Amino acid sequence: MMRTLLPTTVTAGLLGGLLLLGGCASQSTLVYEVPNSTIVWPEKPEKPRYRYVGQLTGDENIYSEGKGFWSKVLDFVTGLTRSADERVVLQRPQTGVVDEVRNRIYITDVSRQAVFVFDQLKGSIEIWDQVAKNQGFQAPIGITLADNGEILVVDAEAALVMRLSPEGKLLQMFGEGILKRPTGIARDPRTRHLYVSDTHAHNIKIFDDAGNYLESFGERGQEQGQFNFPTHLAFKDGKLYITDTMNARVQVYSGEGKFLYTFGRRGLYVGNMPRPKGVALDADNNIYVVESYYDHLLIYNNKGEFLLPIGGTGTEIGQFYLPAGVWTDSKNRIYVADMFNGRILILQYLGNS
Repeated sequence: MMRTLLPTTVTAGLLGGLLLLGGCASQSTLVYEVPNSTIVWPEKPEKPRYRYVGQLTGDENIYSEGKGFWSKVLDFVTGLTRSADERVVLQRPQTGVVDEVRNRIYITDVSRQAVFVFDQLKGSIEIWDQVAKNQGFQAPIGITLADNGEILVVDAEAALVMRLSPEGKLLQMFGEGILKRPTGIARDPRTRHLYVSDTHAHNIKIFDDAGNYLESFGERGQEQGQFNFPTHLAFKDGKLYITDTMNARVQVYSGEGKFLYTFGRRGLYVGNMPRPKGVALDADNNIYVVESYYDHLLIYNNKGEFLLPIGGTGTEIGQFYLPAGVWTDSKNRIYVADMFNGRILILQYLGNS
């Protein structure tokens, strides 16, 4: 079932009357950018490397042009009658992915048990909370794109990977009896192999593009090639980046599962990562790691050397409260799932030059 901004609790007669009075439908736009934002990191006199772009939260990102008086009355009435489940508001966002072909941003929300679809072409937000008859999400976390605009969603509670069409319809489920409690997913666009972090099995499982299980690597432990509750994944240029959460580090592997290097450790200083979660890379191969314990986005170079922190606990711009995932797009924008603030914070990487 796809829920949109239109509620179901207003009577047909009342809606009909208001729509007739409202006249022509207004044009909706998805708005999240702050024009001429001057919030940057690091602050002057140092050269800025990142600029605040805006944030995604839900209803407030939809702007309708040309609204008349009665259209605004309709918005007011539907807002009053919309139940908590029907409000289009992020509750506990986990992570996301950008479909640049369809100009969409997909975001998993574990509290809402749904995938939010922020559609920039339609100027709308949809909630995919039921993908087939009697089949909804339980705890959607990891998400990535496949061919033809298909979306792969990891459901931790159901212990499955769900393949959805661009319309949000269930095409396939796989991993049953193989996965224990999966959380992250990444895809190699060359081999089309799918990597799933099976958190409670303490390993990484590899599937082919059809969802057939191939192999796994890793076991529980603290040594090289071992994991302790791995969570989020990222794949770029033939390398798989794994947040080894309870070992307080990121491990990097080849696509074939060969260990390459690791970085990160426990500690009390900014730059340490006692509870790493999301991981992502930009075009310059800077590595972004969400450090959820102290509420930071930590930035490292491609050797794992610490460069810059953004964050701290709070609700202001550039602060986080138990952040989860992070992802990037081809414009070198960085999206951070600020989980307990119920928002996606968006930054622009300004480059090293």
